[in-house]
Amino acid sequence: MSVWLLRLLGALLVLSAVALALSRAPDRSVESLVARWAPPPSDFVEVNGMVVHVRDQGPRGDPLPIVLIHGTSASLHTWEGWVKSLTGERRVVTFDLPGFGLTGPFGGSYAPDDYRGAAYARFVVDLLDRLRLPRVVLGGNSLGGEVAWRTALLAPERVAALVLVDASGPRFVPEAVPLGFAIARVPLVNRLSEWVLPRGVVAQSVASVYGNPAKVTPALVDRYFELALRAGNRRALAQRIAVVVQGEDASGIEHIRQPTLIVWGGRDRLIPPATAQAFERAIPGSRLVVLPGLGHVPQEEDAALSVQPVRAFLGLR
Repeated sequence: MSVWLLRLLGALLVLSAVALALSRAPDRSVESLVARWAPPPSDFVEVNGMVVHVRDQGPRGDPLPIVLIHGTSASLHTWEGWVKSLTGERRVVTFDLPGFGLTGPFGGSYAPDDYRGAAYARFVVDLLDRLRLPRVVLGGNSLGGEVAWRTALLAPERVAALVLVDASGPRFVPEAVPLGFAIARVPLVNRLSEWVLPRGVVAQSVASVYGNPAKVTPALVDRYFELALRAGNRRALAQRIAVVVQGEDASGIEHIRQPTLIVWGGRDRLIPPATAQAFERAIPGSRLVVLPGLGHVPQEEDAALSVQPVRAFLGLR
């Protein structure tokens, strides 16, 4: 091997070491994140030994509260625009799913490594019990949408209606996968990501799920980046990705009888609009609204536009 090649390899190793050092991102305690990401009206409630980040807003006299569930690697903050639009007339509950946001990994009486959709549905029923919500309108985006329809099947008496937003369920072929999800699938690499997380990986992942990536702001990336660092969340993401089975239990969707609104971003490349049509075919009487310019998280990308069909579905002006 020539001296020149040895020097080049040495320089590359040094640069790699520097990049690794600069990208080092150790876990952060939930306490260190609360001041920025859980101001009032955030609250923390105990559910079977877990401490869950919750926001409960709007009129307490609402007989049919709306409960909204976020998707993979997101948090209750993704619903802020919808909450602002709805809470003048309706009670709206949002929360961080186990493994994400400030709630952190499954613990307490729950299996610590079971991040299947069915486990999440059981958790949602437990949370409804804890909040004393006997019957709700249940909505969800992506993974949250899957958890919503699973909950409707698990405890149909608790769910009066469904709002499925770019939800997972029927088998689909993604056109693009966020870089962070791809990394979480790779053994050993996903363990390294528990210590090293370049902010650029998070920025690319968020941009990939927007219909218009120009709408992704540094403040938005900050939120996803910092909440990903919550102790245990990165390992939980890898555990969640590892148990995903495309189309698992999707045959049950045809048994859903609740009134159902399906809202979809026309530019969703993670779960393409063909999946929305599969939901519409499977759920009797469901209504599908496709928003042409939006991506996988329409409630976040354009809250004012995406909440309009929801308000109409709920009978609000």
